[in-house]
Amino acid sequence: GAPNVSTASAVREQHGHDESMHPCAPPDVVVWPQAVGQVQELAALCHRCRVPMVPFGTGTGLEGGVNAVQGGVCFDLSRMDAIAELSLEDFSVTVEPGVTRKALNKHLRGTGLWFPVGTVGMRGV
Repeated sequence: GAPNVSTASAVREQHGHDESMHPCAPPDVVVWPQAVGQVQELAALCHRCRVPMVPFGTGTGLEGGVNAVQGGVCFDLSRMDAIAELSLEDFSVTVEPGVTRKALNKHLRGTGLWFPVGTVGMRGV
């Protein structure tokens, strides 16, 4: 519904660029799925209709990966921000794609662990 879908030009432009030097290339529509099942249904619909899908996290990338050069649907994953599992024994955490480094570190506060900038290996749900 409306709170989870937008075709407003300002929203589309916000989602059509990151921190790279590439010019803005906005998607045709932005959606905010909130569960894995919604992502699956949206992806299946886009696949059937041959519509490009562009994932969007925080828009801080430097590669232009969020630029919708062929239009399509932008999947803003920021509302999928649950931390599903933390294992202190093996230093692993399972998160949804909208979990930011700052939110993860807040969750880890008091455990003696932290997730530094530039770390790879965050595993999503």
